[in-house]
Amino acid sequence: MKEKAKLIVSVLFPLLFLLVIWSIKLAENILNFSLGTLGIYPLHLHGLPGIFFAPLIHSDYAHLFANTGPLLVLGTAVFYFYRPLAFRLILLSWIITGIWVWFGGREAYHIGASGLIYALASFLFFSGFIRRSIELMAISLVIVFLYGGMIWGIFPLRDNISWESHLMGGIAGFVLAVYYKNYGPQRKKYSWEEEDDDDDEEDEKRHDIIDDNPNSAFKS
Repeated sequence: MKEKAKLIVSVLFPLLFLLVIWSIKLAENILNFSLGTLGIYPLHLHGLPGIFFAPLIHSDYAHLFANTGPLLVLGTAVFYFYRPLAFRLILLSWIITGIWVWFGGREAYHIGASGLIYALASFLFFSGFIRRSIELMAISLVIVFLYGGMIWGIFPLRDNISWESHLMGGIAGFVLAVYYKNYGPQRKKYSWEEEDDDDDEEDEKRHDIIDDNPNSAFKS
């Protein structure tokens, strides 16, 4: 029951975010206007607000629908396995990716949540292996299975796709995985490893006793 409640809470926040971005898209269509100019426009002051607004804006329903599934799955995974860090990770992924795109993107409006998606996928993938946790490494492999094809998104293969957002998001996720490697869930230590540590401590104590005795010496 506890795990079920944890899962429900973990799904709740991604669902709320999806509700917001779907509501924005519906409002655009109903009122017949576009928020595309609130996207990131690199190296221009009027493009700076896009760092905060770009992930909320999508070009059409196909674009939004393509991002909906990954946002739900990856967002839920982050909140479920890294809850103490979840809000911080999402906020930093959002802002860092946006800033890097503003500095390094092509001159066009960059919109959509795909940069955030790449950051979360990258964090989940690398964090599992960095922490050497079997459970988290299993999540890393699931990410590869579900979204391994995303790797092609970091290359400039299509003109109308912000591959810069994908690339910057992927790098941001990796950097955050390294930076927060000692925070949140850690690798479980097994009984035999603890026994080895105890043996090492006993050896160190014996060594200290020998060193502290001025009459002690090694004889051949």
